[in-house]
Amino acid sequence: MVAPSRAHRPGSTRTEPFEKRDDPAGCPFDAGRESATPPETFAIGPLGRPPDTPGWRVRVVPNKFPAFGPWPRGGDRSDGLFARRAAVGRQEVVVHSPRHVLTLAELGSKELELVAEAWQARAAAAREAGFPYVHALVNEGAAAGASLLHSHSQLVWLEQEPPLVAQERKARAADGGCLLCRVLAEEREQKIRVVEERSGLILLCPFAGRQPYELLAAPLECETDPFASARLGDVLVLAAEGIRRLRIAEGPVPLNLWLHAGRHWHVEVLPRIGVLAGIELGAGYFVNTMAPESAAGILRES
Repeated sequence: MVAPSRAHRPGSTRTEPFEKRDDPAGCPFDAGRESATPPETFAIGPLGRPPDTPGWRVRVVPNKFPAFGPWPRGGDRSDGLFARRAAVGRQEVVVHSPRHVLTLAELGSKELELVAEAWQARAAAAREAGFPYVHALVNEGAAAGASLLHSHSQLVWLEQEPPLVAQERKARAADGGCLLCRVLAEEREQKIRVVEERSGLILLCPFAGRQPYELLAAPLECETDPFASARLGDVLVLAAEGIRRLRIAEGPVPLNLWLHAGRHWHVEVLPRIGVLAGIELGAGYFVNTMAPESAAGILRES
């Protein structure tokens, strides 16, 4: 539901920018504070650098509070109303920079390419360990679920595709082909929701977005595996460009970003401008207070 008038209702304005809550003193992700995290599992830095010492450019450590982990298998049940299985997996944190930055928008293209390199290296390690799907995500701001404000992402190693990815993989266009390929072709033809297109990539505000300024960044060429793609870093750079434009238009906004590795992989960015309430959670209608065509126009000019 696109309902711009809802933006003026009482309580609809956002709280103070999350940067105001930042206290860099003692941040465990800053360079020089490596002992404040679990021992690193991977890092990009100078050749010969000892683990857990300064000098790294991207650093990966285990998540201290994982939802998915090496839990015991007892009690698994595959049938009936109460089917269940242990949440077996692994969660890692990717620290994007030794600098104390709070958003992807503050990272340069080279830094974002290194983040993509770290994602790909850890996805390869996950597959070798028997976890074929890796869910990569970024939470920015406490309202979007970030417990630490220093820019970082999470990698969740999973034994199977998560439900939303599996659902999308089954979706087919009318001709049986890739549905996202058809969507992108029509978006390019209409142009009104496209924010930027360059070098075989596209950034747009999707039709029927769930929140104001929702973004989708994708390669135009249909690829199924982002962790084997040479374009992953480029797509992250384009998504970060969208976030920079959003910050120009609206200031710091809490947001969630995730890598959707389905039939045609892409990155989704969901700003947390509105609050999910009873209509969204109970009826499944997402109320967007800004038409995506308007949002794309603002971002093109930002």
